[in-house]
Amino acid sequence: MSIKIALLKSGESVIADIKELLHEEQVCGYLFKSPYVVNYAPTYGFLQEETETDSEDEGEKMNITFSSWIPFTMDKEMPVRYDWLVTVVTPVKQIQELYEELINGQNDQTDSTDE
Repeated sequence: MSIKIALLKSGESVIADIKELLHEEQVCGYLFKSPYVVNYAPTYGFLQEETETDSEDEGEKMNITFSSWIPFTMDKEMPVRYDWLVTVVTPVKQIQELYEELINGQNDQTDSTDE
């Protein structure tokens, strides 16, 4: 698994298992598996939750949440054009661990419509 955060032209930070899509040895896009938007906000003393992480640069607390990148699809893998990415980076350890917990929890659940 290659968990990365992609900053898109839209301004979204999307965390996913990201793989390059190649055509004739050229990158033509990326495949996002289990993509989620990473949302964050500074926390204050009375708002602290379990999903907090310390920002290494500034020493402040951040409340991290994940939301489905494209919520109205059943697809787990989504191709993205190469020119829609501004950059791709490695997440800090705490963010990667939270994402892995989210994904592993989903793998344990069954769809309520399955009989």
